[in-house]
Amino acid sequence: MSGSGWTSTSMPYLAPRAAGNADAWTDAAEAAGRRGGQHILHAGEAEAPPEVARMLDLTSGEAIVTRRRIIELDGDSIELTDTYYPADIAAGTPLARTAKIRGGAVTLLAELGHIGVRVVEDVTARMPSRDEREQLRLTPAEPVLQLARTTYDSAGRPIQADVMVMPAGRQQLRYEIDIEVA
Repeated sequence: MSGSGWTSTSMPYLAPRAAGNADAWTDAAEAAGRRGGQHILHAGEAEAPPEVARMLDLTSGEAIVTRRRIIELDGDSIELTDTYYPADIAAGTPLARTAKIRGGAVTLLAELGHIGVRVVEDVTARMPSRDEREQLRLTPAEPVLQLARTTYDSAGRPIQADVMVMPAGRQQLRYEIDIEVA
């Protein structure tokens, strides 16, 4: 693997953080002796595009809250992340604003009474859009990985959808799965 040589795991990003802790990304980068950061480019209410509506089990055009971020590692852009929430969960909360959320969005969701218990992730490889190529500083021939994650609560309701785009040659995805034995 070239570039940042970063191995991404999903588990740290799915559980609420203890009071006073930084967000999972900042902690993960620091634990690896690196500097993680993010720039929130946009946050607010919008209409759900068809793919996001499908992920959140909403009707296309229904109100959502969205946050668009550029994730950085040691000052380099390594991931574009769009996160979406049903408006009845996130409207009027810090999720709808561009300020960084202490402990991260998953911690805030838990404080609001929305705890994820199941996650579905789909990973695909594709060529980036022009905007993605510019933001991630890719050459025209470099592909990206797209990870689309939907988080569900204990009632089976989707409470968060993420679409992450990362340079394929600079990332490794790692999954650790605990098997329940009956």
